[in-house]
Amino acid sequence: MTDGFPDAETINAFNNAIADEFRANGGKVGGQFADADLLLLTTTGAKSGQQRVSPLAYFNVDGKLIIIGSFAGAPNNPAWVHNLRAKPAAHVEVGTEAYDVTARELPPAERDELFAKVAAAAPGFADYQSKTSRVIPLFELQRN
Repeated sequence: MTDGFPDAETINAFNNAIADEFRANGGKVGGQFADADLLLLTTTGAKSGQQRVSPLAYFNVDGKLIIIGSFAGAPNNPAWVHNLRAKPAAHVEVGTEAYDVTARELPPAERDELFAKVAAAAPGFADYQSKTSRVIPLFELQRN
């Protein structure tokens, strides 16, 4: 752990376990994420070029599929944010459905408006924002 946050190896092991459970149970997981709307986001590593899978909470806001780069309020963005900024083409699994998407990072005004709606539905994200000086990015995943 660094600065109270787990290292990349710990995060990858955690994410892989959730992804395995998600895929084995038709998009459902137990534990702390039992009631959350989760998707699996597969990005291409900006440096490595390798496929990276990240289980993420998602929200449908105003007809848009939105993911949040909160990283639990860590001082840095999660790796998938860097990957999407470098290459916005990605793949998602939602429930038992899988499809390709193009990620669009929301510009400041749109981000602020949608973040308020996300925080109203899931106050934990407002808590994460209050823990960090960075602006937590939001991305819309547009189906290809």
